[in-house]
Amino acid sequence: MRRSFDGLSALVRNRLGHDPLDGSGFLFVNRRRTQLKVLYFDGDGFCVWSKRLEQGQFAVQPSTRAGVVSLSGTGFQALLEGLQFEGKKRSKRWSREVHSGRISI
Repeated sequence: MRRSFDGLSALVRNRLGHDPLDGSGFLFVNRRRTQLKVLYFDGDGFCVWSKRLEQGQFAVQPSTRAGVVSLSGTGFQALLEGLQFEGKKRSKRWSREVHSGRISI
């Protein structure tokens, strides 16, 4: 967890194979799961956000072989709030589809 802007962006580019400038947020968690860092590019520069827990651990499963998991905004919020997050398939939900200005149900 010693890396900052340049080190984290190099990890994203070289190890994960993603472009750190695409606007996505990249989450890094230490081995003890007590500290996390978020790296994102907001259009004119990198931002690094960090959080260290005084007690307990983040509910992140030990890293998979790839080490990459996609989180929604809700999943990220749940992680920060200490809720158990599991990367199961999301249940199908109803939604309206919009086609050329018309709403079809």
